Order: sequence, then structure tokens, then C-alpha cells
Amino acid sequence: MDKKENRIQLSILMPALNEEANIQEAIESTLKAFSDFGIRGEIVVINDGSTDATAEKVKEKMLQNSDITRLVNHICPLGMGASFWDGVDNARGDFVCMLPGDNENDPWEIMRYFGLLEHVDIVIPFVYNKKTRALSRNIISFIYHLIINNTFLTSLNYTNGTVIYRKSLLKELNYRCSGFFYQSDILIRLLKKGYLFAEVPYRLNIRKTGKSKAFTLRSFRNVVTAYLRLLRDIYFKKEKRRKGLSPDSVTAKRYREFEA
Repeated sequence: MDKKENRIQLSILMPALNEEANIQEAIESTLKAFSDFGIRGEIVVINDGSTDATAEKVKEKMLQNSDITRLVNHICPLGMGASFWDGVDNARGDFVCMLPGDNENDPWEIMRYFGLLEHVDIVIPFVYNKKTRALSRNIISFIYHLIINNTFLTSLNYTNGTVIYRKSLLKELNYRCSGFFYQSDILIRLLKKGYLFAEVPYRLNIRKTGKSKAFTLRSFRNVVTAYLRLLRDIYFKKEKRRKGLSPDSVTAKRYREFEA
């Protein structure tokens, strides 16, 4: 087997905060999806300051399967964005995707679209079975994406899901949002650079135990602050945005073919 065949294709970044009841099942379903789709993958778990047995549960799985390559521990909770970027820095795959350790997201649902990355650099899922979530959360999500789309002149269905990115694109960004707004921030910055993407329908699982930690007063303040920074960067600091496309991206390749 040559080095290219040995390369890790997809790194799953799995942040977890007090998910001892869910983390092992989330890991197992991810490993199964790797196998089902023939993807050479790895799992990087980011233990975001858990005070329960989350880390111990992960270590048990690491002894059983070498595809769980890294456990990153935060002394205290740093949030989803910081966990995502720590995962990116520890990932060895050509592509990365965040799947939370709460097991709400089915890895099979996003990995079924992995083949699209031969044609685009970003795969963006949107939830089609919205009734699995509370009406209040769906209303907040609708308003949130209405604001994002109208502000940045996009037409995205959803920006907070299990997006698959070509990792080299992320490495080129000169700003890293560490709060809950990180996913929207990344997508808007990359789409404004012109990277090709595909939106795909995605089914959510019904969460078996625990509750979402996404919506808090602190996260709301962080979202507002990050939104204002992105607004400034996109519309008032265009000269400071890096130009050009990642040379190994599908987007750059297609532009070169077009210009040939």
C-alpha cells in the first residue's frame, strides 16, 4: 500500500462537555460510518473541561481502536469554536468535520456525501427533520439564518451543522472565531473568497440523554460580538482579507481548467 492510500482522508473532530452517557456511542457510530463508506478516517476527541467521566470513556475506546488518534483535554470549558480549532490543529486528514459527542448527529448522514468533495471544497448539511428539535429552537434558528443571509447576501439553509471542509482552506484563514458563531464565520469568509460548495439534506437523531448547551446568555453575547466583527471584516476591511485560492482546492483546479 503506497503513502497516498495510507493517508487519512477525513478527521472527525468530536467536542464533548460532560457527555459520559453519549460519547462512546458517538464514537462507535462514527467508526461504523468510516467502515460503511470505505473512508480512511480518524477521530480526534476534544474533552472541553468535562467534570464527569467523559475522558475515561474515551480512553477506554482508544485502547480498543487505533482510529481514535487523539484526546485533547481542556482544563475548563472553552466552547465549541475553540474546541473545533484545537481539533483542526490536531487533525491529520485532508478533510475535517465536527461531530459533537452528544450523539445527536448521525455520522452516516454526512459521510454519505463524502464523494462530493471530488467536485467541491465544502459540503454544508441542512436539517430536514426539524421536528426533532423544539419549536423555540427552530424559530431562533430561522431568525438567525435570516439575519446571516440578508447581511452577507448568501442563501444558505443552515450554517451550524456538521460541515465538511478541505483542511487546507481552514489553514489559510487569518482569523479564528472561538465562540458559537465559529461555523457561520468560517463559511461566510470562505464563500466570499469564492470556494465551491454543496448543500445537502441531513437527518438529525433524537437526543437520548442530556440537553443542548448551545443557547446561553454568554453564547448569545459572543455571537453578537463575532457577528459584528465579521460584518466589519467583510464590508470595511476588504484590503486585509487574504486573496487567492488554496492551490490544492477543487475550486482552484476548476478555475485553472476553465482558463486553459
